[in-house]
Amino acid sequence: MRKNGRVTSEPANPPAPARPARLIATDLDGTLLRDDKSLSERTVAALAAAETAGIEVFFVTGRPARWMHVVSDHVHGHGLAICGNGAAVVDLQGGPGNHRFVKIRALSREASLTVVDALRTAVPGTSFAVERTGGIHHELTYPPLHLDPAASIAPAEKLLAADSDVADQPVLKLLAYHPELAPDAFLRVAREAIGDRADVTRSSPTALLEISGAGVSKASTLALCCAERGIGPDEVVAFGDMPNDVEMLTWAGASYAMGNAHPDVIAAASGRTVANNDDGVAIVVERLVAERLGGRAVQGSTPDESA
Repeated sequence: MRKNGRVTSEPANPPAPARPARLIATDLDGTLLRDDKSLSERTVAALAAAETAGIEVFFVTGRPARWMHVVSDHVHGHGLAICGNGAAVVDLQGGPGNHRFVKIRALSREASLTVVDALRTAVPGTSFAVERTGGIHHELTYPPLHLDPAASIAPAEKLLAADSDVADQPVLKLLAYHPELAPDAFLRVAREAIGDRADVTRSSPTALLEISGAGVSKASTLALCCAERGIGPDEVVAFGDMPNDVEMLTWAGASYAMGNAHPDVIAAASGRTVANNDDGVAIVVERLVAERLGGRAVQGSTPDESA
């Protein structure tokens, strides 16, 4: 069933992990968060119930650590998040503004400069931002897409210079913006131009690309974190809505595309839930917790909301 063009009911036969779920990996924007960037009471309760039942919850996002205040009050235990599309694992337990980097998978200066040169040649008119552990730096022509003041404004080559004032801060990702190309077209051209020198993805509705080190993605960093805990992919349930979630959804034993998801995400996931504004993640998590508790209902669910 659809409402306003979005799926509003779960699939008849939703997937289940091959083994009982031990970890939930969820994207934030367009997935766990509503469009107004809030967390519903139902979602907060479902995540808390999962942690109480012994299922770890990992927030896996393209956001930088400094934007994690939206969930830092709801970490319920481990307090870890994978940020920057896998470039950093962050401990959120200190609260907003007090995060700690646990793991960093940086994009090297040399690779960054190679990417900038390749995209300037292949797609004239591209502007860049450099996301470092201490903040964002961007070119004058790069649009301020978020209320996030730049630490400095200069050409990308200068921002990446070895003698930069912030050269000691690792580069987590580059952002590349084009004012005219369609988002998916820009992604295709950029991947062809860059090849295997870096990982390129997107999560914005605009022509904004996110570029990480080669082999760095939500999936690869999640796999590292799970291996450290003795958790296999068949014990992971993942949720996402945009192309930067595709690898994670493919890697996880069970995965859900949101009702508002990009077509590539729907194709990659093993199942589908309702849209982010309709508590799509919470509906599935409530069922996972009920299964773990032997069929007992989770507070907050009703027969017409959870299968």
